[in-house]
This record gives sequence, structure tokens and C-alpha cells, in this order.
Amino acid sequence: MSVLDSGPVLYFHHRSFEDFLLSHYFRRKLHKLFDIWNRELHECQLALLCLKAMVSSELHFNMGNLDSSSIKNADIDVKSTISPLISYSCLFWVDHVTQAPSDEKMVKAVQFVMYEKLLFWLEVMSLTGNVHKVYLILRRAAISQVCLQVISLQHI
Repeated sequence: MSVLDSGPVLYFHHRSFEDFLLSHYFRRKLHKLFDIWNRELHECQLALLCLKAMVSSELHFNMGNLDSSSIKNADIDVKSTISPLISYSCLFWVDHVTQAPSDEKMVKAVQFVMYEKLLFWLEVMSLTGNVHKVYLILRRAAISQVCLQVISLQHI
């Protein structure tokens, strides 16, 4: 079995590979790659990438390309209408935002997503079969530091 699954998202099949990346040997001998240990840096980068994708025109009205007359009997091929980047971003943006330190850029991106792209996000969640996760995602977002800053901006 390979260490990695093929596709747009990395999946490790062997715990030994993860153990190697976290080992003392890796830290000593491959110190130039030490940033792999900086979770805050990676979470911030992932949060910004997810938000950048969601702010872009790639997240738009009618993500499923549905004709209004065929909505009841729609057999949607989600893989062809929603990119893996948008699918991942819509599902995991809050996970990364809550783990990253907030900055002005991130606050503005979250604000734009919540006020301008919310319905499009909900459509993606529905089309990908993740609508049942919306409440928990929004609940986690509401208590995150970034979203608290977004809310406080509305009162200024």
C-alpha cells in the first residue's frame, strides 16, 4: 500500500510516515524543513487559501448548474460542477480559521464570505451532502476569534 493516496488531498496510510515527520531525527538532520512543525503557520496559510477560494468567483450562484425546471429530478454530478478546492474550502474553512491567529486580512475575508457568499456556501454544502454539518460549522465560527472581530466591526 502506498504512503499517500493519489488525488488533490494528501492522506497518509502509514502512521510511520507521520512519526518520521515528527521525530527527533527529522528535526536534527532536516532542520531546513523545520517549519513543518509550525502548526500555526500552516493553519494560517490553509485558512487564507480556503477563504481566498471562497471569496473568488469560483464560489457563485447556481453551483450545480441546475435549470430551475429540472431541480426536482436533478441527478447532479457534483464532481464536475464543484472543484475539489471549493468543496474542501467550504467544508474545512472554520477548522483552519479557528486554529490560526487572526489578522485584518482574514477578518475581512470572513466578513465577505458571511455577508456576500453565505448562500453560495450553503448551496455547496447541500450539493456535496454536507448540509447537516452547517449548524456545527457556523456555531464554531461564531465563537472563533476572527468571527468575533467581524461581529464587533458591525457595531462600529
